[in-house]
Amino acid sequence: MKAFVIHRYGKNEVGQIADMPEPALRDDDVLVQIHAASVNVLDIRIRSGALKPILRYRLPLILGNDMAGTVVRVGPRVRRFHPGDAVYARPDQERIGTFAQFIAVREDDVAPKPRNLSMAQAASIPWSASRPGRHWSRSRS
Repeated sequence: MKAFVIHRYGKNEVGQIADMPEPALRDDDVLVQIHAASVNVLDIRIRSGALKPILRYRLPLILGNDMAGTVVRVGPRVRRFHPGDAVYARPDQERIGTFAQFIAVREDDVAPKPRNLSMAQAASIPWSASRPGRHWSRSRS
C-alpha cells in the first residue's frame, strides 16, 4: 500500500510517499480503507521528535491520527462493524498511521461516520473528543 512516511525525526524532516506493507488485522480490529485523513498538531509534534521521550515509534513511521473511510475486513471478535460500513476513528497512540491507504484499528476506537458528514468532514473531527472518559494519551493494556 502507499503511505506517507518519515525516516527520521526533525522539524525540517520531509516525508515521502512509500510502499509499505498492509497492516496486520488482529482479532478485535477493523481494516479500514482510508478516504480522508486530517493533519493535527500531534502529527507535527511527532514528526519533530518532541514526543519521542514518551512515544517511541519505530522508523520509518506512517504519520496520521485522524481518519474516515470504509471498513474492508473485520477480525473474528468484531461485532459492531461489517465490510462496507462508513466509519471515522482516532487510532490508539501506539497504532497511528492514517496517512496511508489502509489502517487496522481496534473496534473500540472506531465509530459509524455520521451520514450528514462527508469523509473529509468526519476525518477533521477529533473522535476522542466526542467520547467522554476516553483520551488519546491514555495507554491501554
